[in-house]
Amino acid sequence: MKILEVTNVDFSLRHFLFPLMRELRKHGHQVIGACSEGPLLADVRADGFRVVPVPMARSFSPTAQIRAFLALVALIRREKPDLVHAHMPISGLLARFAAKLCGVPCIAYTCHGFLFNQPGSLFRRALALGLEWLAGRITDIYLTVSQEEAQDARRLHIHRHAQAIGNGRDPSIFRPNPQARAKIRAELGVSEEQVVIVAVSRLVRHKGYPELLAAMENVPNAELWIVGERLSSDHGSTLEPHFLRAEQVLGSRLRMLGYRTDIPDILAAADIFTLPSHFEGLPMSIIEAMLTGLPVVATDIRGPREQVVDGETGRLVPYGQEKPLALALSALAHDKRVRLEMGEAGRKRATRLFNETTILSRTVALLEAGAALSCQKNRQPRL
Repeated sequence: MKILEVTNVDFSLRHFLFPLMRELRKHGHQVIGACSEGPLLADVRADGFRVVPVPMARSFSPTAQIRAFLALVALIRREKPDLVHAHMPISGLLARFAAKLCGVPCIAYTCHGFLFNQPGSLFRRALALGLEWLAGRITDIYLTVSQEEAQDARRLHIHRHAQAIGNGRDPSIFRPNPQARAKIRAELGVSEEQVVIVAVSRLVRHKGYPELLAAMENVPNAELWIVGERLSSDHGSTLEPHFLRAEQVLGSRLRMLGYRTDIPDILAAADIFTLPSHFEGLPMSIIEAMLTGLPVVATDIRGPREQVVDGETGRLVPYGQEKPLALALSALAHDKRVRLEMGEAGRKRATRLFNETTILSRTVALLEAGAALSCQKNRQPRL
């Protein structure tokens, strides 16, 4: 089967779709990627995959979206895939409508979070819901990464057969690693006794950085490592003023590590993971931290509350509020025993629920079964 995997940017394809593309190839399928051009595609192409650049834009610009849609139509007509598998809200809409226009036998979508569940104007949320409802009518296989998003899709009649597949990471890569811990701490000049809180994500407002930086002022016995960067396609207000102030107030307790390729080692060197986002799908970073044995402090929103068991594997706090976040981080920073107990409980939970091998096998099985069913329906004579 020839499969076209479509997403928005190179970051998404490299970090979210790449493992699935490999698994599909292992099952004998021909897999092509499509997204906007970027440096992170080098690893994917080096692994033997063809990734076609498409001028995707993470905005509501009609001109930009029409350009991307026409490029997708041209690509699909040229490649003639048996299955188009779309991801992310805007690229997911465009790819599905383009696939329908081109007569693709099977159209699949994996929802990584609904736009209508995100903060925004009533008009924008209503428009997102309407477009998602229309796209659901032409989607043969409807998958979500979180249980709540699948429930929303069924409840709102977006797709009556929406299924949650979850997300997963490899426990052999993300794991407690004393050697990596010692190495990273030595490189950064951090003692073994120093409590380290780590956040790994894009540097955008909705990841909760203003609240996190403010909260750290009331967690004096720990330092914060921030891993990530702002993508060129990210929009919204800049975080520069917040980081400049934090550098002045926190001083050496704030370390901006930028984009790193050694995330497993960085996590192994930390003591607490935090992701105080305002909205999410089912964060890979939380799974990575749990597998590494870190207690997680996250916000009580869709996605993270399916991962973190409050009081058992970490703490859930209200989003957008610095005081509850500071209290949760401070309590863990003061109590090594609780950190270790929560981290171990989280590792066991993540190994059971978020193992990449299990998630990928199930996803491939659903795509293959759905494609076979669609093919069978298309072959039936019309009465």
